[in-house]
Amino acid sequence: MHDTTALLIELGAIILVLGLLGRLAGRVGFSPIPLYLLAGLAFGQGGMLPLEASEQFIATGAEIGVILLLLLLGLEYSASELVTSLKTQYPSGAVDFVLNAVPGAAAALLLGWGPVAAVALAGVTWISSSGVIAKVLGDLRRLGNRETPVVLGILVMEDLSMAVYLPILTALLAGVSLAGGALTLLIALGTVGAVLYVALRHGRLISRAVSSDSAEMLLLVVLGLTLLVAGIAQRLQVSAAVGAFLVGIALSGEVAEGASSLLTPLRDLFAAVFFVFFGLHTDPAAIPPVLFPALALATVTTLTKIATGYWAARRVQVSVKGRWRAGGTLVARGEFSIVIAGLAVGVEPRIGPLATAYVLILVILGPLAARWTEPLAGRLTATRAAPAGTAEAAGAVDAAESAGSAGTTGGAGAVPANR
Repeated sequence: MHDTTALLIELGAIILVLGLLGRLAGRVGFSPIPLYLLAGLAFGQGGMLPLEASEQFIATGAEIGVILLLLLLGLEYSASELVTSLKTQYPSGAVDFVLNAVPGAAAALLLGWGPVAAVALAGVTWISSSGVIAKVLGDLRRLGNRETPVVLGILVMEDLSMAVYLPILTALLAGVSLAGGALTLLIALGTVGAVLYVALRHGRLISRAVSSDSAEMLLLVVLGLTLLVAGIAQRLQVSAAVGAFLVGIALSGEVAEGASSLLTPLRDLFAAVFFVFFGLHTDPAAIPPVLFPALALATVTTLTKIATGYWAARRVQVSVKGRWRAGGTLVARGEFSIVIAGLAVGVEPRIGPLATAYVLILVILGPLAARWTEPLAGRLTATRAAPAGTAEAAGAVDAAESAGSAGTTGGAGAVPANR
């Protein structure tokens, strides 16, 4: 009884604080994510008021938060839109890997950590945070923007790449044989292929099976299916986020619209818990010693992510403003970076504090970059003279993009036309 009472008190206090912080952020027009992280630091290891009774519950809630973030994002797009986006953005995935993985690998080698740590730190700097970016897109009402499918395509390719990267990294860290590593990789690739096939080929059948006139039944079936697929995917060393996203794109029509409305409040709650959980496991005292190299690496990879998004959006003829928005949106790192660092600390313990400081910087800077990259770039380039016709055309495109995103909300957002 005592443990249950302490759990209720801690959870109530946390959720109340999150609500107040979210209201404060809304009044000043700011994303609440950095405030959630700071709250986690205050309640976590070395903080002012460490939590004990609710830690396990928050850890589970954080996992659910990431899954729901990706599920809701997947519900915004159909399988055909995903395939088109992947085909269009395939070269952008290669550019993303080169520009953002190489700085991490180079930093590890310069620090003398060895090739295995270099592979691990390359993953830390390469993968953007799907969870943070999904939340930011909703907060900034950009789900209907023309550059959003570009961002989504890069994120999906990064998440799917984890099905190849994580087994390879695990094998390197464990020193397993080539045959053992190959078997793990084949299992992961087979799982991703099977889930993709079902989502793309039998999405309508899944939607009909899930559909229900009862909101309660629809909520239970969609949430249960998503958690089941995410859990199976993670057990087979495939990202749970990928599984949740694929469930989202497998659902279409009224089922997708109804599920979005029902799951949005749960998404918002558990997403906030996820960001608090990240802060809980960051000891403020461990940050200062690694702050300078983390800042240097964050600066470099912020620029490379912005360049990645700009180049990718330019390929599909998004306006200049949209290109800058795409680049700024991709800056945040988060859940995958922490997972990768956690795997690697056994080989190189120093990678843990560095990765934590690096991610903390970029998970705070990410929402700011998403919001301010485009206006800052506009000011810096305002002195350049542009032909009148070009300026008018760009203005028309930007107006169309703004109109497309005007009706979106932080929850379900504007559903594409085919929905």
